[in-house]
Amino acid sequence: MPSVSETNKFKLFNDPIYGFISLPSERIFDLVEHPYFQRLRRISQLGLSSLVYPGANHTRFHHALGAMHLMLKAIQVLRRKGIEITASEEESAQIAILLHDIGHGPFSHALEQTLLDDVHHETVSRMIMERLNVHFDGALDEAIAIFEGRHPKRFLHELISSQLDMDRMDYLKRDAFYTGVIEGAINSDRLLEMLHVSEGHLVLEHKAIASIEKFLISRSLMYWQVYMHKTVLSAESMLVEVLRRASMLARRGDALFAGAELQILLRRRPDQKDFNQEPELLDLFTRLDDSDILSAIKQWQQHPDPVLSAMSRRIVDRKLFRIKFLDRPLSREDRATLEASVAASLGLSAEDSRHFVLDGVASNKTYTADKQEIKLLKKNGSVLPLTEVSEILPLGVYSQVTTRPFVCWPKELPWIH
Repeated sequence: MPSVSETNKFKLFNDPIYGFISLPSERIFDLVEHPYFQRLRRISQLGLSSLVYPGANHTRFHHALGAMHLMLKAIQVLRRKGIEITASEEESAQIAILLHDIGHGPFSHALEQTLLDDVHHETVSRMIMERLNVHFDGALDEAIAIFEGRHPKRFLHELISSQLDMDRMDYLKRDAFYTGVIEGAINSDRLLEMLHVSEGHLVLEHKAIASIEKFLISRSLMYWQVYMHKTVLSAESMLVEVLRRASMLARRGDALFAGAELQILLRRRPDQKDFNQEPELLDLFTRLDDSDILSAIKQWQQHPDPVLSAMSRRIVDRKLFRIKFLDRPLSREDRATLEASVAASLGLSAEDSRHFVLDGVASNKTYTADKQEIKLLKKNGSVLPLTEVSEILPLGVYSQVTTRPFVCWPKELPWIH
């Protein structure tokens, strides 16, 4: 006969953001216990941001539980306001938000387009959810419909994916807490209490406008202070380049230390067609986490390839590249000058020196006014878009995309000008 400890599926998590988070059903308990979900304990929420903010070691596991907790609170608020949400829809919405990031690979967004060929993490999340649905005998049908926006109650999907969803609400509050960037803190309780539904869509009561604008300001500040911090951009650009170099070496048959899963992904970089034709690739991907990458990079410090070993040592020792934001994308002439300087100073060939000059574009749009706009519900029942009733932020904030081209290169070398 099984013991109480083997059958008891009540569980509490002591979360530093919200206090105790409980798992509200046996099905959710079983999903959290599944190896696919437990892997999120080993996927960092903020990639390499801990190299700048030492406290930023929280994981996708933390975030998923927090977003699920906020989903329950949002549903409770809507029910108090007369919105009908069945017990089945409540559980399904919580499952959908719990699993929304389950497809993230190692270091979250940093390596999203490096190990796989143009397969977005949301696509992988859908594949994993479908796999879990088979395992749970179709019990996730409704959750998947909500996740994909096919459920007739559209507002349930908007609680998962919109300009003011539970995903963003948790990660902004959580990331601000763990990084110590207090400017990013938001008042999630106030925002949740202002939620409502009008004509089937999620809206917020008009009196929440100041809290909404504070939310947008916090989001913008977090982008440039955390998500697009110069040093984080440099570190993650270097990480991507290390994996690209390792992939090149693996494809040409060079011996390369890596776990079995990483070896296959480096050699193949599977695309959507590969996943469709070879279901076992999904299981392979879900066995991969941050530790696979870190252990490989530690060993690659001694690899005979001068690019792989030098770049790996710099990441492990935190000898990161200097980064400079530019007025326009790096020109071909400036890149050639930097590469020549790298080749001469580090004793590298012209071909190898290209891996030590990394350029890209950081961009941020605080608000997308032409898609999923936040709607405000006035006392007279009318609904207006945020852009028409904004009281604090200038209208330019709602349409302006901030882009910053950048270039990274070894810190010991001077800038070309």
